[in-house]
Amino acid sequence: MAEDKQSSVPINSGGASSLTAPTPVNTPLNAAPISLGISRPTVADINEEETEQQQQGQDLISKLHNLNIRPSGIVEVLPAPVARRVEGLKGVHAQYCKIEHELKREMLELEKKYLLKFTPIFERRKAILLGATEPTPEEVAAGEAVSEKDDPEAAAVAKEEREEAEKNLSAEDKAIKGIPNFWLTALRNHDGLSDLITEKDEEALTYLTDIRLVYLADTTPGFKLIFDFAPNPFFENESLEKSYHYQDELGDTGDYIYDRAVGTDIRWKEERDLTKAVEIKKQRNKATNRTRLIRRSHTVPSFFNFFNPPAQPTREQIENGEVDEDLLEELDEKLELDYQIGEDLKERIIPRAIDYFTGKALEYDLEGIEDEDDYEDMEDEDDYDEEVRPAISVNRGTKRDV
Repeated sequence: MAEDKQSSVPINSGGASSLTAPTPVNTPLNAAPISLGISRPTVADINEEETEQQQQGQDLISKLHNLNIRPSGIVEVLPAPVARRVEGLKGVHAQYCKIEHELKREMLELEKKYLLKFTPIFERRKAILLGATEPTPEEVAAGEAVSEKDDPEAAAVAKEEREEAEKNLSAEDKAIKGIPNFWLTALRNHDGLSDLITEKDEEALTYLTDIRLVYLADTTPGFKLIFDFAPNPFFENESLEKSYHYQDELGDTGDYIYDRAVGTDIRWKEERDLTKAVEIKKQRNKATNRTRLIRRSHTVPSFFNFFNPPAQPTREQIENGEVDEDLLEELDEKLELDYQIGEDLKERIIPRAIDYFTGKALEYDLEGIEDEDDYEDMEDEDDYDEEVRPAISVNRGTKRDV
């Protein structure tokens, strides 16, 4: 039985390192710095006691601003009564976090509940695109209503052309079952996935019959993506899977934290491995003058590398400085891309597959993306501080906004 491939250690192996799963069950991270600022009240008359208290407050503020204090060190410079109140506020906030954790867990359970309601719809979609059945007149009418709402003029022209074409179908057109290359087309219309799919991958992906979402067992928060394939000349597997695991405990922000990914070990047929390229070299023995052929394989870009998650260094390797900083940064980027692709499949492509097939999804994928031409270069740029957003790092224990 084939073994699954997975990351060698959790992404948070660097201690506090974590990646917040950007799903509907959590909230985006805010990297807002703590700022101290108290406006001084303006009054007509102030007695000496108020003046002294006010001066003490201003002295404290000045002291805080003049010190390069780490977040955990702010309390250390506060007067004891103020520090005690700060600790009290932490206790109050802990009550909030407890309820927030309950909310996030219930939202995840709600997602699982509604996936059960979505499943019959996805099964109906699969039956139509594979040609096992035809859409009903009611389903076609509902689809035409959607098209008309999007673009009335184009919808009217398309309907007229389709009805005219149906009157004179060729034998070849009549023989077509379902919607050929449905999932390949949908994946190609996703910006991130299109970069992963090579020309050689395309033939294998024509055998892709469905992409399904399954939530992991109750004791293991996370989700699994299942790619079902028809029998094909490339690999033996009927399905390829990729699981994304969250940590059991929620993060300090109340979000689910990405832990690791596990992929299927693909059983490639002989000489059909799309993730490898074979280089053949001829060697000659200097003593005997005989020649031999040497076959060496190396990894090449392929969509199917998605099922082989990036390998992560151990904590000991990181702490001992055995891993190059540049390699760690490259790993960070690979891990983020891997997780984002998984999230997009879960949240976008599976539920809105028809929109990715038609290309409609490209419109709402581009919403909110601003054109650089909409902005002008600012003069006196030195007058502004550059905002630096924290980034995930397996070796630094920081977070990246996703």
